Formats: sequence, structure tokens, C-alpha cells
Amino acid sequence: MKNRKLHNIDQTGFKVPNDYFSSLNDRLLSEVKLKAQTESSGFTMPENYLDHLEDTILSKVTKQEPKVIPLFNKRNLIYVSSIAAAILLLFNLSVLKTNSYTFDSLDIETVENYIIEENLINSYDLATLITEEELTESSFIDVDLDEENVETFLLNHLDVEDLLVD
Repeated sequence: MKNRKLHNIDQTGFKVPNDYFSSLNDRLLSEVKLKAQTESSGFTMPENYLDHLEDTILSKVTKQEPKVIPLFNKRNLIYVSSIAAAILLLFNLSVLKTNSYTFDSLDIETVENYIIEENLINSYDLATLITEEELTESSFIDVDLDEENVETFLLNHLDVEDLLVD
């Protein structure tokens, strides 16, 4: 307290309005007279109001039916099914589009090039596929070859260097 010098303060810090205590008696007497003149508040309650109050409230409350909103109504079901159909159609048309290849649609030259370039089949693999019965002379003699096919094969697959003898 000595540091702040609070022990030397003479004033309390509270102020009273001018002429407050001189007019206090008059104001108190006027309020007492006013309360004496108005015994009732001006509001009245009907007779037996509280006896029937609970019945009237319950009758008004039970008349209203609660609103029930179904989860699966026709409109929501149509929205959901249309979205599912659109997604299914999208997957069927674009994403899950598969190309069906058959042996008839494959080009023979493409398959031969694939086998040659990838070195998938060697002579030992071919030897296991062919049996001795299939390698008889009669199976090669009975084959009829067209001259045009042989000529086109030779033109396409033989080089001039292969024909030259060293």
C-alpha cells in the first residue's frame, strides 16, 4: 500500500447526484401511495381456468398428426435408379469396351513376325509338336501346290543373294 500511496486517499470515489437525499422522502412516499391505490394489476383470470387448462392443451396437441416423410418414395427411387442406369451405361459403352479377337481376324504374317521377332518358338519346341507319323514322305508328296502360290512365296521371301552361289 505504501508503494501506491493508497493510505493517503481521502475520497471514496463514489458520487451522489445533487439533491438526492433531500428528495428521497418525497419519492418513497409517492411510490407507497401508488402501490396502495393499485391493489389489482389490471389482469383478470376466468373462473375455473386452471381446472380445464390441461384438458384444452391436450385436446389441441393430439389433433395434429405428425408429418412422416418416407425414405423410399417414388421420386427418390426414380432419381437413384436413373443415376445407376447412367453409370452402368457409361461403363458398358466406354470403359469396359472389349475387343473380341478371333483366329480368323488375325493376319498370318503378323503372327509369323511375332513368333520370329520374339523368339518364342525354337526348333526343339517344333520337334515336340510334330510326331514321327506326321513326318512321313507320303504326307509331303500328296500336297498339291499352286504355281502362283510358290512363285509369290519365292518372290517375297527370297533375296538375290540367297540364289548366288559362292
